[in-house]
Amino acid sequence: MNADQRAAYVDAAANALALSIGPYRDGVLRYFALAEQMNALVDAYPLGVHDESGEVFVPVEPGPR
Repeated sequence: MNADQRAAYVDAAANALALSIGPYRDGVLRYFALAEQMNALVDAYPLGVHDESGEVFVPVEPGPR
């Protein structure tokens, strides 16, 4: 996503949610750019089938207090 697409997305999302981001818009755009960079790092890491989380959650008893 380039800067213009990111700005269009942020503006559309804020409008759809009736959010007034006004003075915070530049910070929101910087955060979205940062999040996109973090996403690229995560996506670049190769994962195998054994790296996925388990399908079943088994709770444990709470420990003594």
